[in-house]
This record gives sequence, C-alpha cells and structure tokens, in this order.
Amino acid sequence: MSKSSEYLLELQGISKTFPGAHALRNINFNVQHGETHVLLGENGAGKSTLVKILTGVYQPDRGTILFEGKPVTFKDPRDSQNFGVSAIYQERNLVHHLSIAENIYLGKEPHKFPGLPIIDRKRMIDGAQALLDRLNLPLDPTMAVGELNAVEQQLVEVARALRMETNLIIMDEPTASMSTREVSDLFSVIRALHAQGVAVIYISHRLEEVPQIGQRATILRNGSRIATVTLADTSLDQLIRLIVGRILPEKFPEKPYNPGAELLRVEGLCRDNEIEDISFSLHEGEIMGISGLVGAGGTALTRAIFGADPANIGTIFLDGKPIHIATPQDAISHGIGLLTDDRLEQGLVLEMLAQDNVTLAALESAWPGPLIDHRLENNLATHYAERLGIKAEHLRQQTSSLSGGTQQKIVLSKWLATQARVLVFDEPTRGIDIGARVEIYNLINDLAQNGNGIIITSVDLNEILGMCDRILVMRNGRIVADIPRIKASKQILLAYASGGTPV
Repeated sequence: MSKSSEYLLELQGISKTFPGAHALRNINFNVQHGETHVLLGENGAGKSTLVKILTGVYQPDRGTILFEGKPVTFKDPRDSQNFGVSAIYQERNLVHHLSIAENIYLGKEPHKFPGLPIIDRKRMIDGAQALLDRLNLPLDPTMAVGELNAVEQQLVEVARALRMETNLIIMDEPTASMSTREVSDLFSVIRALHAQGVAVIYISHRLEEVPQIGQRATILRNGSRIATVTLADTSLDQLIRLIVGRILPEKFPEKPYNPGAELLRVEGLCRDNEIEDISFSLHEGEIMGISGLVGAGGTALTRAIFGADPANIGTIFLDGKPIHIATPQDAISHGIGLLTDDRLEQGLVLEMLAQDNVTLAALESAWPGPLIDHRLENNLATHYAERLGIKAEHLRQQTSSLSGGTQQKIVLSKWLATQARVLVFDEPTRGIDIGARVEIYNLINDLAQNGNGIIITSVDLNEILGMCDRILVMRNGRIVADIPRIKASKQILLAYASGGTPV
C-alpha cells in the first residue's frame, strides 16, 4: 500500500441533505495510515450518514473525498470496496450454517476452472486459514460460524474484510454485545492490524473503552463536526461535554436501597442445556443485576421468566403464589414485561407508528371488545410518552425513523402501559448514546422508587455496578455468586464469571 499522502482518507467540506433535514454540514475529517480514529456523537448526530457516504451507499451533495491524496468518487459500495474500504456493523452479516471459510469467500468463491461453477474448496480453506493466521486466530476454517462466540464472529468479518485487500475498516459498535474479556481480545486484533498498516474508523457509545484503542476522536453533533481531539489529552468528562453540548447529571444516579416485600421468586428453574437450577428472589423497589460472560445464560434466564423460551422444570412465584408462565401472554397477564436485547427485531414493530407500539401490549386488557377506541388509545400513549419524556410529535412518526434512545423509551412505555410490576431489561442501553443512557438510568431508578422490581442483564460491568443493588453472576447457565453492590467490583465479578475465586 502506497503512503504518498499524510492521510489515507480525507473528507473536505462534505454535506448531505435529506428532505427536511441537514444530515451533514461541511464535514472535514481525516484518517491517518494505521490509526484508529474514533467517531463519536449522539444518536442522530450524523455518524451513520457519514459511514454510508464512505461506503458508497450515499453520495454527498457537496465536498470532496480524497484517498491517498487523490480525489475519488464512491458511486456504490463496490466502488468503495475497490479502494479498500470495508464496514463491519453491529448486526453481524454472517450465514450461521456456513463454515468460516465459506463466509469469508461468500460471493467471491475461487473456482477450479475458469467459467465453470465448481468451487475450489481447498484453495478457499487454505486462503481462509492464511487470513485467520494473520489475525492470530486459532480457529478451524471448516467450523460453522454458528458455533462461534460473539467476538469470534466479529473477527471472521474482519478476516473477510482483509480478504478484500482492505486498507480501512469501519467498525460500527463492534463491542456492543461483548464482555470485558472479549473486548480485550478484539483490541489485540485491531492493534495487530495497525502494525500491518490497516486503519480503523471506530464508532462506539461505550466511552470508557475509547481511549484504550483510539488515537484521535472526531465528535459530531447535529450533523456538524464539533472537534477532533487527541484522546491521550482528553478526559472522559470533556468527551461527554463535546458529544452532548451540555453538562450531564451523574451518569449513574444514586438512589436509596429500601427493598420492600418479596415480589418475584424463582425456584429450581431449568431449560434444556441453557440454564440449570436457578433460584433467587426479587423485592419491590429492588434493581437486581445479572452478569457474566457472553453466553453465560443471562438472556436465556430472562426469556424463561417471560415465557419466550419457557423453563422445563422449576416454579415462578409472584407475591408468594406460584404462577404458570408458558407463553409471553402468560407473563404479561401477571404483570411481567421484558425489554429484549434486540429491540429492533423483538421489541418493536418498526413499520408501525410509535403510538401504536406504545399501546400494542395493552390492547387486550384496555379494550376487550373487537374495536379499539382510538381517542382513548391516543390518551394512553400520550400519558406514558409524557412520563418518559417522549416528544408528542414522535408518537406520530414511524418507529423506524426514531433514534435508538427514543425507540428504547417506546419499548419501556409499552410495558408501563400494561402496568407491569416486574420489568426485565436485557442489555437496556446497547447502541444508545450517553445522553439517552442517563435518561434511561433515571427512568429505571424512578420505577424502582415506585415499587417496581427491576432485573438488568448486561455485559457492561460499569452499568451493572453503577445501577444494581444486588448482582447475580452466572457461568455455564448457573448462578455462581450473589453479591451486594457494596461488596462488588469488576475484579470480583470477572473472577466468578471466569470460574475462579476472588482474591
């Protein structure tokens, strides 16, 4: 790769307008050879539009893109790939039943004979092995991708990008579903890429990790570039102020811990090979955390409690009385709500108006007859929107057009509309910017103060330690520790989650 210019990539005066909105205004941005340049901003700041311009999905209305000092035009994604630009998104683009090698070469399989559709599997497997070796990944290229964990799947996407002779990799929220240990593994690979001259544009809302991997950061706000800073010289508080444009209240707001009566109790819950002999109690006004490495069983437990994947064995008690939960409808009828880890696929109907999503789970109890009273529906949605700080005009918009933070509030208001008493949050702030996170945390605290029982499952240990009164640590589908927050630390949680004993 030539280094005829100081910058691998340079954007000069990039602007993009959509009907009724200026997505980007006169953006100047550059990436040096072999650096990680972090792109920061709230949801709606313009990051996604900038990425789509870099990958040829959109073309700018004005401005110039320089690659190795020379003006280029990305008319479509193939153009950007030809210049060595690849993007890896939070939602991984892999075919789980295919092997690692097949995914790496998907659509570009080597053929034994020119013009004949006979795949040269040996050359494909050998090529995939060479790419895995380049990333120091001890994986068998014939393994099915579905057998890999989150970070391994992410790195298969990196290998696929390298197969396309990539000079610049865009990583959009790559660690959103990764544990602390897996994040460390990914960062080791990124550093190895730098040594090979590959640059990375890194997008993340997990600000604590940014200085660990990035050299510089560019902050966008409302479609404009606010600043480009050297991360070694910039504090976390300074980054937050640049991102949100104001001083935020304490990220993890304090609340008194005064648990009330037992609300929910689980005894001996088991499901196939996912969870085994799970027992715990949750009290009114309590925020209980569930922590562990990815795949430890937290999500499986939340889905069992909600009846999405019901338990085979065990009993769930509400207010001291056994209840039967075989379906989500059973859970809803008993006042249990689940905010899933994937709000787009499982929490919302994106084509519907936000107002209709708010009332969706409450329709049967609010209107038992065949017809919906739309005036009352509007009043119900407006009531919970005001309670959660959702703008009235957002209720009349298609849900897919809203920011991640607003979408999460819509999911939460849906469960409040059912008057749920137990709320289970699975990765409540995944993909949500720092400002919206603080709002969500305050809402969770308010719910606990009002007597709701809250369960939070998260791989973000800062979130678990900052929000939860008590923490259950899971490993291999079992609870291995039950720790009051006052006695918990990252080291202790990681030790239990990894199968060790805290020193």
